[in-house]
Amino acid sequence: MVEEVPIVQSVDRAVAAMEILAREGWAGVTDISRELEIHKSTVFRLLATLERRGVVEQHSETQKYRLGFAVLRFASSVRSSLDLVRAARPICDRLSRKTDETVNIAVLEDDNVVNIHQVNLSSSRVTVDWLGSHTPMHCTSSGKVFLAHLPVSRVDELLAGPLRRYTPATIVDDEALRDELLAVNERGFASTQEELEEGLNAVAAPIRGPEGSVVASVSVSGPSYRMEPDRLKEVGAIAAEAAAEISRRLGFLGDPREAIPD
Repeated sequence: MVEEVPIVQSVDRAVAAMEILAREGWAGVTDISRELEIHKSTVFRLLATLERRGVVEQHSETQKYRLGFAVLRFASSVRSSLDLVRAARPICDRLSRKTDETVNIAVLEDDNVVNIHQVNLSSSRVTVDWLGSHTPMHCTSSGKVFLAHLPVSRVDELLAGPLRRYTPATIVDDEALRDELLAVNERGFASTQEELEEGLNAVAAPIRGPEGSVVASVSVSGPSYRMEPDRLKEVGAIAAEAAAEISRRLGFLGDPREAIPD
C-alpha cells in the first residue's frame, strides 16, 4: 500500500488558482473563489502573495488577475533542460550503441548532480535507473566534471567539510580529489571506479553552452568487469567527442579544451 504524502493546502490552492489563470487569461477573485469553492478572502490573500512574488499581476482597472512575468523564468528553466535533452538525445543513442553501456545527461542543482535523461540501447539491458536521481559530486564522474569547472572559491566551499565515504574506493581526501580534478581538465573527461557503488565504473565529459560555460555532462556507466581501467580511457575519449558534438548543437563554436577557464 502506497502511503499518501500530506499536501500543504495553501500551496495546493495557489497552484489551482494559477491553473485557472493559465486557462482563462484574466480572472477575478470571485471567479476563482467560486470555482475552487473557498472564501473570497482566502483567494485574495493567495493572489496578493503571488503578486508580491511576480507570479501574478493585477489589472489596475478591472482588478482581475493574470499570470505574471515570473512564470517565464520558471518556464525558461524547464525549457533549457528540454532543449538540452532534445539536442543530446540522438547523440546519446549513438553513444550507448557504440559503447554498449548506459548513457546519462546530468545537470548541476545546488550541490547535487541530477540526471535528466538516460538511455540504454546496449545488448545487456541490465541497468540502474538513474533518471531524476540526485547524486553527490565528489564520487560521480559527472560530479567531478562540474567540480573541475567551478570557480576555485566554490570548490573550496564544497570540499570544506568531511566528504562522505560511500565505498572503500570513495576519494575522501581533499588533496587527492583536487588532483583528480586537474586530471579532468587535462584529459577532457572524468572517471570513477566503484566510488559511488561497488561494481560500478563511469566516465563523463562536459557539455558547454553557447558562451562556453559547462551546462551539463554526458556520462557512460557500466559494471566494473566491463568498464575496466584500460577501457575507461577509450570510452572517456568517445564520451568527450559526444559531449563536444552536443555542445556544438547547443551553439558552442569554440574548442572545448580552450574553453576550460569557467
